[in-house]
Amino acid sequence: MSDKPQVTFKYIFTYDYNPAYVNGAHGGVSPRGDLVVNFYLERPPLPNEITHEINPNGTVGAETAVEPDDFAQSLVRFVPSGIVLNHQTARELHHWLGEKVREMEAIEQHKSAMRTQQGEGDGPAH
Repeated sequence: MSDKPQVTFKYIFTYDYNPAYVNGAHGGVSPRGDLVVNFYLERPPLPNEITHEINPNGTVGAETAVEPDDFAQSLVRFVPSGIVLNHQTARELHHWLGEKVREMEAIEQHKSAMRTQQGEGDGPAH
C-alpha cells in the first residue's frame, strides 16, 4: 500500500447504459469557452417511402419512386449524443485518448508481427 493519500472511484451505471458506436464528431468552442463535441454515426439514409410496381402475378415488382427525391445522393449523420468539456477536462481527455491510441497501435503492431511470423514458409515453393 502506498504512503500517499488515495481515493477510490466507484463507477455506477444506469440500467439503460448502452455505449454507442460513432465514426465522427463535429463541434467547436462555445461562446463561454467550453468545447462542444457532437458525436455522429454516418450511414446511408432510410427512405421515407418507396413505391414499387405490382407484377401481373401479384408480387412486388421494380421500384418506381423513392421519397425524398435526393435519397440516392444523401448520407445521414445521426447525432445520438454530445459532450461539453471545460478546457482542463478537454486537455485531460486529449491526454487519455493519446495513451489509448498508443495502446491500440502497439496491439496492432503485435498482431501484424504475429501474422508475418505465421505466414513465413506458407507461400508457394519456387
